[in-house]
Amino acid sequence: MSKKYLETIKSLDGKLYHLTYHQQRLEEVLKSLDGVKTYNLEELLNPPKKGLYRCRVVYSESSIDIEYIFYKKQFPRTLKLVYNDEIEYSKKYEDRTSLNELLTLKASCDDILIVKGGLISDTSIANIAFFNGREWVTPKRPLLKGTTRARYLQTEKIIVQDIFVDDINKFTKVALMNAMIDFDIIAEENIEDVIC
Repeated sequence: MSKKYLETIKSLDGKLYHLTYHQQRLEEVLKSLDGVKTYNLEELLNPPKKGLYRCRVVYSESSIDIEYIFYKKQFPRTLKLVYNDEIEYSKKYEDRTSLNELLTLKASCDDILIVKGGLISDTSIANIAFFNGREWVTPKRPLLKGTTRARYLQTEKIIVQDIFVDDINKFTKVALMNAMIDFDIIAEENIEDVIC
């Protein structure tokens, strides 16, 4: 059975956000599978006209399934450092077993911050960025190159660099990025209160 992949797209009152980035990633995944099949998300998506929804698109080379899930924003405020050099999530897989297993290690924190090869990567649900007093910096080697991260890199609102665990205390702010929350600053000035 072939692997299935996932796109999560924000819809507010029927408007789809940043569809171009999701379409591009979907096409890149399908192309990497040596497939000729693609799907036109703009033609396939028809979200509810009222409310905030997460359009969940699960696809493979041979099928696509779409559902609309009412969205209530999560507010993670604390992150547990979790070390794992083996995890691989370079494509947005539907199967999140490896991430969910790491998430069980969060203890009393809201989410995890994964350290791979000694470098900060991502949380279980989002890319991360840190503010150094001049600019926002995101890890050069994330687990997943998210669509919001790609958009902020393209508009030069963030830059990339390797971030080691010991670097965290050099920053003054931390933010999470994904399609549903966009760029959400979770801490200002008290980074040590975020990492537990």
